[in-house]
Amino acid sequence: MPLETSAESPIPVRTVLRLVGDWIGKLGRVWVEGQIAELSRRGGTVYLTLRDPVAAVSVRVICPRQVFDAADPAPAEGARVVVWVKPDFSMAKGSFSLSALELRAVGIGELLARLERLRRSLAAEGLFAAERKRRLPFLPGQVGLICGRGSAAERDVLENAERRWPAVRFRVEQAAVQGQYAVSEVTSALRTLDLDPSVDVIIIARGGGSIEDLLPFSDESLVRAVAACRTPVVSAIGHEQDVPLLDLVADVRASTPTDAARRVVPDISEQLTMIRELRSRARRQLAGRIEREAAWLAGIRSRPAIANPAAEVDRRHEQVRALTERARRCLAGSLDRAGADLRHTRARLVALSPAATLRRGYAIVQSQDSAVVRSAQELSQGERLVLRFAADQATVTVSE
Repeated sequence: MPLETSAESPIPVRTVLRLVGDWIGKLGRVWVEGQIAELSRRGGTVYLTLRDPVAAVSVRVICPRQVFDAADPAPAEGARVVVWVKPDFSMAKGSFSLSALELRAVGIGELLARLERLRRSLAAEGLFAAERKRRLPFLPGQVGLICGRGSAAERDVLENAERRWPAVRFRVEQAAVQGQYAVSEVTSALRTLDLDPSVDVIIIARGGGSIEDLLPFSDESLVRAVAACRTPVVSAIGHEQDVPLLDLVADVRASTPTDAARRVVPDISEQLTMIRELRSRARRQLAGRIEREAAWLAGIRSRPAIANPAAEVDRRHEQVRALTERARRCLAGSLDRAGADLRHTRARLVALSPAATLRRGYAIVQSQDSAVVRSAQELSQGERLVLRFAADQATVTVSE
């Protein structure tokens, strides 16, 4: 419960320190991990300054010598350790410290095991998936570079990039690439470059080193910051055999800083050579196409119908004349046959005509009503008859 105090009724320092000590004592014994920043021995006690590997915080640890010597191998400054401690608050000095009950050095195997567990966890979230990786721009307008201050990695990237494309522009953000401040400074530089709209790609470069030196580039917060970037990120950490988690989450992994420059900036000489080859290839393709079309056109023009169009007209004219003559002959033949048929038919008609019979001396006897008299028995005395001859006719009367 909070104490009720005022300016008129304050509590003494001893009471405050005693209460603080009681509150700290409630934490109990805990396991703490950190990096030994300072180490000193005084008699039977070893005094350590244990620093957080990521944040810029540290705490004093008091370790009995027998506890410190029991660790195998014995840790040194810069080593990562796990300590079983009891929080302790000194009322006399008003200081906080940790009393070590057990100390274990974190070996390479343990570090690798932790990194593997973190890698599996991040991979399960999809941070390393190939489908989320972006392609680098062909020729970035400006390249962001995160590297150590005055490092060989910076020199390798800048020199190789300028050699490949002299007009390339860089924005360099220098940060600590090793130690307790590496993660925070690299993350801050990454966010600064990602917010710059003129930066088209970001390179994070560092030279080789031990596993402990490269641990900041496997930090979970840095890995998530890279995954959240809108700008493509190229990782160039250590040598080819070094594979921090940053290499897995980055859009492109370069084996070395020099390789990062080659991947980000195209070689102008190679591009000019490629352009010349493409132009030569296009010229050959176009020349071949023109040659094929010219050959086709020459073949078309060599055909008789195109080479001498009048000849075709003459040939068609001769065909028309031949067809006209043929039609004339056919029509004349048809008329001749029709005339002959007509003459034959006329001759038959003339032969069968009654007028022809009359011209031979015959006559036709008709009564007054034009009926033909075929027998004398049909006649009566005094009846008037008409006699038709070949040229004329006469009227007669029956007398007997």
